[in-house]
Amino acid sequence: MSSALKCLLLCAATVTAGSAWGHHSFAMFDLDKEVKLEGEVKDLQWANPHAWLEIVVPDGHGGSMQWSLEMGTTGMLTRAGWKSSTLKPNDKVTVVVNPSKSGAPSGRLVSVTLPDGRVLGPGGPAQSPAKPPV
Repeated sequence: MSSALKCLLLCAATVTAGSAWGHHSFAMFDLDKEVKLEGEVKDLQWANPHAWLEIVVPDGHGGSMQWSLEMGTTGMLTRAGWKSSTLKPNDKVTVVVNPSKSGAPSGRLVSVTLPDGRVLGPGGPAQSPAKPPV
């Protein structure tokens, strides 16, 4: 194998390995603030690198608003008691989230109270809020 080809393969492996280690942070969410929402499940997107919970909540003006909530990986969620079938469309839930800093209807899931009353976290144990949710 030529040294040029070896160099090209080494560079390709380095770039690929670097992207495998890359991961985004939760910097877009206000981790010092928690908001409590009550609504209905629209969809649970059971996918990696993060699962997403889509819920529809009343907007206070007679309409509704969809919130997108980022969760942990499916492996983390499974270890915390989740299944891909834990939530179904139209299930009524109460969630606590760290809201988006931008004000968009999105956030990082802190906890969800399921229709049967169980409380699950975002892929680890549900943590008590540091401050009361607003």
